[in-house]
Amino acid sequence: MESTKVLDAKGLACPMPIVKTKKTMGEMESGQVLEVHTTDKGAKNDLTAWAKSGGHELLQHEDENGVLKFWIKKG
Repeated sequence: MESTKVLDAKGLACPMPIVKTKKTMGEMESGQVLEVHTTDKGAKNDLTAWAKSGGHELLQHEDENGVLKFWIKKG
């Protein structure tokens, strides 16, 4: 999947992946895609809920050898 920016949040515990995602999204234009990499297992529920509440679209997520990857399109 094509992304505008990649955020490396591996090794960070909740709530830091969300905090960093929110900050990075604030610097992006509407319609751009942020790719987030995290090892926090709680991030799947957290990022899904955060994207929905913020008017963003979670395009895709996958687990690649313990690294959770998310593609979020800015609303």
